Amino acid sequence: MSDAQAVGTVLSRMLSELSKVIIGYEEEATVMFATLLAGGHVLLEGVPGVGKTTLAKAFAKTLSLSFSRIQFTPDLLPSDVVGTVVYNPKINDFEVKLGPIFANIVLADEINRAPPKTQAGLLEAMQEGQVTIGGRSFKLPKPFMVIATQDPRELSGTYPLPEAQLDRFMTRIYLTYPSFDDEVQISINTNLGRVELVRQVISIDELTRLIDQVDGVKLTRPVANYIVNVVRATREYKGVRLGASTRAIQMLSRLARAWALIHERNYVVPEDVIKVAPYVLAHRIFSSSVNSEKVIEDVLKGVETPEASLIRK
Repeated sequence: MSDAQAVGTVLSRMLSELSKVIIGYEEEATVMFATLLAGGHVLLEGVPGVGKTTLAKAFAKTLSLSFSRIQFTPDLLPSDVVGTVVYNPKINDFEVKLGPIFANIVLADEINRAPPKTQAGLLEAMQEGQVTIGGRSFKLPKPFMVIATQDPRELSGTYPLPEAQLDRFMTRIYLTYPSFDDEVQISINTNLGRVELVRQVISIDELTRLIDQVDGVKLTRPVANYIVNVVRATREYKGVRLGASTRAIQMLSRLARAWALIHERNYVVPEDVIKVAPYVLAHRIFSSSVNSEKVIEDVLKGVETPEASLIRK
């Protein structure tokens, strides 16, 4: 079995296990899996009660990853997230107490209910894979991914995420209400939400080897040009105050590689870019007069895709 086929098999098994506890979010779970393979972080949005926390917990369990949940509140301090230095009377000295961020999957629940200072405590971890406590640097476990849930901004008690922090999230995934048929199944199935029923489908060592395969997925110059043209077009769109950053180019390229891999290809095609672009770009486009999804839709229609004969060369 090739590496691409192996990733596709793991994805299929993971989705099967997730369906035991949550219904209707197969594509969203697939994007989360691709984001993990690509080394990114996820901003998981949606109204309360659609299963954001259940999805994150079950996702971590199926992949044999350690999991930590941090409930963000207005009084949460950065030290409550990363850790702090405390005095230990037994040894008559200070020692470092590591925070809950030391896990493979960290669920930052309702991240926008904490003030910006606390939100900023995640920046070093998300960018560098380490945190600084008492002047010392501590490496975080690998793989490492933050899944931050965010309530709609119009709800009371929320703070907007700074642009710099939004840019650290590789993808933004929005969970809508399930379909009518899915909600009927939710009312019937008494096992939904019981994460203990989920089985592991891969060991962490095997998962790490799959993650290493993403770098080997080929992205040719014509596809790279296409990605850059798409991102640059968001900046030039009329009415956009701030378009997608240069970091977005890097993240879109890497997620497209992961998307190709889980669909059992060792090269990226424009369709991979088109599929994942809304997840990568929507939270990086800022405008008071135009919807970011509309910008992405128009950009993808307007930017010419490379010829198929050039993609694999």
